[in-house]
This record gives sequence, structure tokens and C-alpha cells, in this order.
Amino acid sequence: MKTLGKVAAAAVFASLTAAAAHAGPVKPQPNKDKCYGISLAGKNDCAAGAGTSCAGTSKRNYQGNAWKYVAKGTCTSIKTPKGNGSLTPIKGR
Repeated sequence: MKTLGKVAAAAVFASLTAAAAHAGPVKPQPNKDKCYGISLAGKNDCAAGAGTSCAGTSKRNYQGNAWKYVAKGTCTSIKTPKGNGSLTPIKGR
């Protein structure tokens, strides 16, 4: 029984360590724009506020305060079911 508890504790620790390692910002990409409101849940490159902390932490599709890097000059032409991408955080999304 003690072995099972140790295995479970090790599994929890490993998953928390992996999650913490993934939650950092994506490396800056100078030839790209940060585009808000276009990423799917858990696929954002970083965040602008509450509800996300960094890469891969957005909770909803097209969350307005989560951004993804895109080719420069293309952000506002990217269409989603909730509207176009934005170069600034989208309130209320």
C-alpha cells in the first residue's frame, strides 16, 4: 500500500513539473506580431491578463486576452467564429 502512495505522489509531482515547464512564455519572434483572440484553448503563446498565465494556459477558444504569434501584418485579417484577430487584448471575450 505504501508503494502505491509513493507511485501516486511521484506521478503528481512529475505532472506538476511538466506543467510548470510548459507555462513559460514562447521565445520572442521579432518578425511576427502578437495576435489576440485567435488561439484555441490551451494553444496560446502567452497572455495579457487574468485567466491565462502563459503558453498553453488559455481556457477558452478565441480568448481575448490570450495571444499567438502570427506573420507580421496578418493578425487583423485572421477570422474566427468570434471575430477577427486584434493587435491588442479584446475585452469581453
